[in-house]
Amino acid sequence: MKWCVYILKCSDGSLYTGISNSLSERIDTHNSGKGAKYTKSRLPVTLVYVEHTHDKSRSLKREIEIKKLTRSRKIELINGANLTTA
Repeated sequence: MKWCVYILKCSDGSLYTGISNSLSERIDTHNSGKGAKYTKSRLPVTLVYVEHTHDKSRSLKREIEIKKLTRSRKIELINGANLTTA
């Protein structure tokens, strides 16, 4: 089973980071209003970044790393910059 970390752009321009082992289903869940509480009031959402990992543990760790980034650093990540967290 492959896991991934993803970033969604919400309708208000904010960014949401999450993990999934079934990305297309997860995005559909978000857009149906049944996903995370954060995205429910910010629909629709659009996938702007995905990073594949080998297991849930690594996905969770990477999600935390990404969530600690500033918005500008997240945008750099989305745009393909090579980032390391401090």
